[in-house]
Amino acid sequence: MAGSSKFDMTVIGSGPAGQRAAIQAAKLNKRVLIVEKEFVGGACVHKGTIPSKTLREAAITSNNNLNGNTLEWAMQKKEEVIKREVAVTTDQLHRNGVQIIQGLASFINDREINIVHGDEILTIESDFYVIATGASPLQKDDVPFDHRQIFTSDSILTLTALPNTLAVLGAGVIGTEYASIFNRLGVKVSLIDRRKSLLRGVDNEVVNALIQQFEDQGVDLFIGDTVGEIKLQNNTPGNGAVTININGKDVDFNAALISMGRQGNVSELNLARAGIEADKRGLIKVNDNFQTTVPHIYAAGDVIGAPSLAASSFEQGRICARHAFCLEGGSFPPHFPFGIYTIPEISWVGEDELELIKKGIPFVTGRAKYKELAKGQISGEKYGFLKIHVHRETHKILGVHIIGRGATELVHIGQMALSLCTPIEHFVYTVFNYPTLAEAYKVAALDVLNQLDVAGKKDSCQG
Repeated sequence: MAGSSKFDMTVIGSGPAGQRAAIQAAKLNKRVLIVEKEFVGGACVHKGTIPSKTLREAAITSNNNLNGNTLEWAMQKKEEVIKREVAVTTDQLHRNGVQIIQGLASFINDREINIVHGDEILTIESDFYVIATGASPLQKDDVPFDHRQIFTSDSILTLTALPNTLAVLGAGVIGTEYASIFNRLGVKVSLIDRRKSLLRGVDNEVVNALIQQFEDQGVDLFIGDTVGEIKLQNNTPGNGAVTININGKDVDFNAALISMGRQGNVSELNLARAGIEADKRGLIKVNDNFQTTVPHIYAAGDVIGAPSLAASSFEQGRICARHAFCLEGGSFPPHFPFGIYTIPEISWVGEDELELIKKGIPFVTGRAKYKELAKGQISGEKYGFLKIHVHRETHKILGVHIIGRGATELVHIGQMALSLCTPIEHFVYTVFNYPTLAEAYKVAALDVLNQLDVAGKKDSCQG
């Protein structure tokens, strides 16, 4: 590696958190190094967000035009997108003067790391470190993963042919997203979870709407059922079917995707040498500034756990660099959107009914159904809706929850309104393009005012 082995900041991992930390530090004229074990972009680009969302887009595009080449076409599109994303990310890092080295990093102490780079071992000293190594699918010993019939969410991306039947174990975000994708690709999908509800933490009304659509689309749901042994028939990897014991009965599938948790990628870092500990899931504890127990070592992204979003990881990385170099503007925002890319997609910002009730906050809820909007009729939306929770006394927006086409885009309107403490009347007096799904905000706002019985009263914006 050309140049000095002393850096102002060294970032371990080049996913969203690592990228943003490195670029923010470089823009402050700091000497920055990224150490990446595998490929620039990390799991987000190669195994997670980018490939799965590309497959989702391909599945939607190919709807009603399925044939034997559909998966091959979808996988090819995925590879093209990954290649372009890597090129864009690498160019951005280089343009900002960030040095990149491919290798395996491990701590010598809290100020130095070794990097195994091919046949070389390099020693790097740095004033600050950011651990952004991400997370990987949890693989339990009692599941015979062969990655040809029984897959993780990483290895499912190597699929070469669509199975006729697919069991998806784990009805969390990743499981429900892949269940949607393969269902749309024409696979008979069974979604299985020991827990009594899917997508825990998501608004109940939204979850019920998703369940209804899954059932209408032919997805078999085994939610709250007992799951026993998982095995390959004849114990022959790559051949035969997968057998899963559900409620005491063996059920056969052509393939299975196991999505039952993730663990932080820390096993090779030698964290103890730096004075840092990870929990049993490999997650690193940080404070509000994303500092570990060693103040000059930060951690961000999936390696610190929830919310484990690419979007939040980008911001966490930026905050790490700003805080390290004593700049303001380094606090994580209180309101940020969540997106789940099922088909249909789900997104929300702010609080839901259960949280508001628990806190004793008086509120009313306005709703707008997609099928009652002109755009919804045009696009054939049957189930989608948008709901807004509003403080009964102040009329300020407390939360927005959406299921349906464009949910992850539409939510940003609500996010800005919530962040700016905008009263619900603002949406009533706003003109939206017609026909659009964004008009749902106005319909929901009118529903709120009807409930509050304040229609016609002067709103706070008019003085």
